[in-house]
Amino acid sequence: MVSGKQVRISRITFNNRMLCIPMDHGVTVGPIKGIDNIYETIKKVERGGATAVLAHKGIFKSLPSPLTIGFIIHLSASTNLSVSPNWKVRIGTIREAIRLGADAISLHINIGNKDEQDMLVKLGMMADECDEWGIPLIAMMYPRGENIKNPNDPNVIAHVARVAAELGADIVKVPMPSSNPDEIKPIVKGCPVPVVAAGGPKLDNDRQVLELAEAVVRAGGFGITFGRNVFQHEDPELITRALRAVVIEGRTVEEALQVLAGGRNHE
Repeated sequence: MVSGKQVRISRITFNNRMLCIPMDHGVTVGPIKGIDNIYETIKKVERGGATAVLAHKGIFKSLPSPLTIGFIIHLSASTNLSVSPNWKVRIGTIREAIRLGADAISLHINIGNKDEQDMLVKLGMMADECDEWGIPLIAMMYPRGENIKNPNDPNVIAHVARVAAELGADIVKVPMPSSNPDEIKPIVKGCPVPVVAAGGPKLDNDRQVLELAEAVVRAGGFGITFGRNVFQHEDPELITRALRAVVIEGRTVEEALQVLAGGRNHE
């Protein structure tokens, strides 16, 4: 018997892999490059073969036309103008997300700061609500705050991933310590639910982006959720196509670079 969660997860994945492009950054930092015209960028990554996009409810309310890929509504927020930017508050309901047609919802939780307890309560309660409505919960888990000495420590990342699984998330998004599969494997192994990689800050070049994606797949990850490294790329559609080659089709970095080169040659 197929559950509602299984149906919805199938809409945000392909062949049991996720290639999601988050674009929820506008609340945090404003209309930065790549999401200043967010609807144009969404269409580009849709054409490039992303399995899903992630954004805030107002973006999906204002879409000029329905998407042909999955979409995830983000239900937590803070701004970099705040005195407590690491404190993510809940800004919507499951009912609202379902009303808008969402395939999943996501929460951002920062671990290791003075407001951690409040966010953990929200995560646990949201997991229960998602179970009630049959909608998948994606927990974006970051080691971020006053008590985090090294946010790239694989043991710390493994810990924050496990927190999300223990509190009921269906999919866990965490930053990766490096592009070394041996450092990623313990994070994936120690988390009872699927793990996807955050893209982190804008990387220096396309090879680094593709190498990170390949490392995640080789380490047993469920996929990637790359934001800035896609929507701030010179060609979001093309880099999405190259990432799909690695994540969904299982091709090598070198083959994906050929996808990029071929696309540029046709311009």
